[in-house]
Amino acid sequence: MDFFAQQDQARRNTRLLVLLFVAAVLLLVTLTNAAVAAFLFVSQDYNLYSGSTGIDGFAAYFSWARFGMIAFAVSATVAMVVFVKWIHLSTGGKAVAESMGGARVFPQSDDAAEQRCLNVVQEMALAANMPVPPLYVMNSERGINAFAAGITPANAVVAVTRGTIDHLKRDELQGVIAHEFSHILNGDMRLNIRLAAMLKGITFIGDVGHFFLRSSNHARTGSSSRRSGGPALLGLGLGLLLLGWLGGAVAGFIKAAISRQKEYLADASAVQFTRSKSGIADALKAIGGYIPGTLVHAARANEMSHIFFGQIEHRLWHLFATHPPLENRIRRVEPEWNGEFITREPVHYRERPTDTRSSEAGVGRAAIVTAAMAGALMDESDSTTLADAHFATTPPEAAPALVEHISLPLARQCREPLSAHALIFSLLLDPVISVRQKQFEVIAAAGISGLGDATLAVWPRVQELDAGQRLPLVEMCLPALKSMSRQQYRVFKNTLLALIRADRQTELYEWCLFQLIRHYLDPEFFRVRSPRPRHRKLAQVSKQLRIVLSVLAYHGHDDPALAFNAAVNSLDLNDMTIAPSQSCNVATFSRAVNELNDCYPLLKPRILKAMALSASIDGELNPRERELICSVAAVMDCPTPDL
Repeated sequence: MDFFAQQDQARRNTRLLVLLFVAAVLLLVTLTNAAVAAFLFVSQDYNLYSGSTGIDGFAAYFSWARFGMIAFAVSATVAMVVFVKWIHLSTGGKAVAESMGGARVFPQSDDAAEQRCLNVVQEMALAANMPVPPLYVMNSERGINAFAAGITPANAVVAVTRGTIDHLKRDELQGVIAHEFSHILNGDMRLNIRLAAMLKGITFIGDVGHFFLRSSNHARTGSSSRRSGGPALLGLGLGLLLLGWLGGAVAGFIKAAISRQKEYLADASAVQFTRSKSGIADALKAIGGYIPGTLVHAARANEMSHIFFGQIEHRLWHLFATHPPLENRIRRVEPEWNGEFITREPVHYRERPTDTRSSEAGVGRAAIVTAAMAGALMDESDSTTLADAHFATTPPEAAPALVEHISLPLARQCREPLSAHALIFSLLLDPVISVRQKQFEVIAAAGISGLGDATLAVWPRVQELDAGQRLPLVEMCLPALKSMSRQQYRVFKNTLLALIRADRQTELYEWCLFQLIRHYLDPEFFRVRSPRPRHRKLAQVSKQLRIVLSVLAYHGHDDPALAFNAAVNSLDLNDMTIAPSQSCNVATFSRAVNELNDCYPLLKPRILKAMALSASIDGELNPRERELICSVAAVMDCPTPDL
């Protein structure tokens, strides 16, 4: 699956979405004019001798002036609703998951099913070459369903229902999670958020109609002066409610037009990620044989139905289904399917409480974690107590630790916010004693109890890491760091900057680490500007490309010109020459990379592949070059190429 081509297709689908949305608004304007004319006609004081009854009387209430006023009012209302909804949803997938009752799953969870799901998310993140997104569980939902939400991979989350983690086997769960990861990588998430915001604007008129119906009920039960307006409000409310239903039908059509083909592509991508078609196929078969199916009852689920893995309501209630039939999806993946579903008995369980305050715990357990760290670092054994053999699992950090050859005791420290702080800070400690003393003073000034001791405890083990293991360690710390509060993150980020500046200079490695932290954590706590594709051709960013490729060429090559020329030739920019070394400082490099982030989706993989070609021109890709390429990929919101 070419995810970059799919991102470009998602951008083109946005244009189709805008056209369908404009057509829907024009239809609503026309129908609203008809509803208002009918309201004025019904509520008039009848005069049998005025000739104002019948069709002619009804037509008299149409006028271009009123049409323009109503068109402006409807368009302005729709635009305002779309804007407000977009502002809410653009904060990231966290807002979407929490609005539907999702509870954040932390690595410290003692639930075997949640631990197994965390393992699977870790594995799929490794397969997709991206950091692990937060996991949410909708504990009150028995149906088997899931979704991915967010604007960019940096603020994406994966959410699953309780029915999903309780009823699917491991390979089936892998297929479902891989399906959602494909939505993250191929640009569907941003399109889905735009779709939800626009469709809310269309259906909002129905909400207004519902309000008028309630008002008319109060008018009928109130005083005589208020009762006189009751029938008029009732008629207007019914008319607007009918418009809302029509708007809902139009919204369903738009969802179907945009979403259905994407589900087939995501199923195919799941096969690519898992290297097996049985996982996603068996998950779909299990849904077909499971009584609750994929039903979701959350209050906000209907308006976000297009982002889910399966249909959230029965097809009888929808004129236009947002998802293809299960049978069609299964046969696309497994053409030889015999037509039989997999029967699963529903698991009965009490609803688990959703504690929205759990993310605020953060560094509050500093003293406990610090006391336990020394023993954990010396314990090389992996003892895990399992509550149920069906959910046999390994610690979530075990998979990336095994792949990157990081010791499991050190990987365990990535699970707790305090020890994750300590690991990140220890990566920046200077070998010069005087500078390192200043850095420990900076850590002490952060005011986090036990943080200095924790950093000192892990520093010897971190020093033993190869250069190629530092970046994976940072990525393993991200889930725990995302559990901080906003104020805790401010302190963490300011401390990080102070540690970097302690020696009064910024090295390229320090830039890489800070950019990864900033890029993946800022969207969790602040509203950040999403990149807007502006550059269609590489020639528009030739100056920035020259700086980036020159820095990479000077970074570990005996013949920088040879490495630089190999990269520019692969980009068909043969007239470009390598920049002088004195102009390739960290500040200039940083500005250039940020500008490349505004390139169109299909240009970004070409740039990264050119960087990889330049770095490996001497026959090997050293860890520092890999760090640099991965950091640039993160800033550009682009999956890391296979290095």
